[in-house]
Amino acid sequence: MTFIVPIGPQHPALKEPAFFRFEVKGEEIADVDIRFGYVHRGIEEALQRRDYKHDVYLIERICGICNVVHTTTYCQAIEQLAGVEPPERAKYIRVIILELERIHSHLLWLGIAAHQIGFNTLFMLAWRDRERVMDLREIISGNRVTSATNTIGGVRRDVKPEHVPTILRGLDELEHSTKYYIDLFNSDRTILARCTNVGILTKDDARKFCAVGPLARASGVDTDIRRDHPYAIYDKLSFNVITEREGDVWAKSMVRLREILESIRIVRQAVKEMPIGPIRIKVNLEIPRNEAIERTEAPRGELFYYALSNGTDSPERVHVRTPTCANFASIKRMFLGGTVAEIPIVIWSIDPCFACNDRVALVDSHTGKTFNLSLKELRKWRH
Repeated sequence: MTFIVPIGPQHPALKEPAFFRFEVKGEEIADVDIRFGYVHRGIEEALQRRDYKHDVYLIERICGICNVVHTTTYCQAIEQLAGVEPPERAKYIRVIILELERIHSHLLWLGIAAHQIGFNTLFMLAWRDRERVMDLREIISGNRVTSATNTIGGVRRDVKPEHVPTILRGLDELEHSTKYYIDLFNSDRTILARCTNVGILTKDDARKFCAVGPLARASGVDTDIRRDHPYAIYDKLSFNVITEREGDVWAKSMVRLREILESIRIVRQAVKEMPIGPIRIKVNLEIPRNEAIERTEAPRGELFYYALSNGTDSPERVHVRTPTCANFASIKRMFLGGTVAEIPIVIWSIDPCFACNDRVALVDSHTGKTFNLSLKELRKWRH
């Protein structure tokens, strides 16, 4: 007999609203349909109503966790439109803040993932270390969450020499903790039982569904925008692209944990090699008609921005495709054949951000009617 198990839009397993409708045969998941749109804020339309400078503040609020990579990608796109290059020191500072953001995001993910499998001690430990990262971000930017670091043409605040020892000491503490977490994921029976052979995405399926970021790398897809299409000063730094082969929740966890160590390595290099010089330049923001595409590697995967200028100080169009938008195509395959008990950790294994994802509404141009379509209905959509 088939049962329907609804989860969401409000549910303890979901940190943001979405609706999952599972068809379950016994304990086995046979089908799933997903609805988004509960936190749509009309951001892309709002970007067209402001000037380039004020759009930075709005871009920063697309995602509270990934705010630095959003503003970096946007600023790089506008700098490309304007034909300017930020100072070298500004690029180093951007990379430092970006990698601290990646560490913060992965530790936040680790804590919630541990909570989803009932390992609340690990949840507390991971979020203790998350506080350490937020302290480092506050030292550099003056803010713990929304850093407000980036501006078009560079960055707003410099890294002071007296802060470097504190940053390096904090990185040492984070490195020690992360190595402990890696050992834990390789040895703890609870973690292995709840994460091994759960939510598997094969390498072929990862490619088929165009997965990005840690989700793709956990399935053996060797891809990372920082290496493949370097921006800022990533081409001057030494780091490894972390991959696993299993494609299950354990592999996704290991990719993120090992990436923390690589991010620590990157920040150390950037802090030590950062040149002396200005941190921003003045940019004329009345930009002639032009268009630009910019891609970066957010903590969750590839972040894509398209910007179109029209000769004024406001953009004609800004389009954003976040990693969650790309990765949700894979989640149905990860659910099928699993059990109801696995649902929370499988959802969280892709590290979803629904606020990032909910930016587009379907509107009939003839009637003005707005459509709210499920994922299944969207697949059947024809013009």
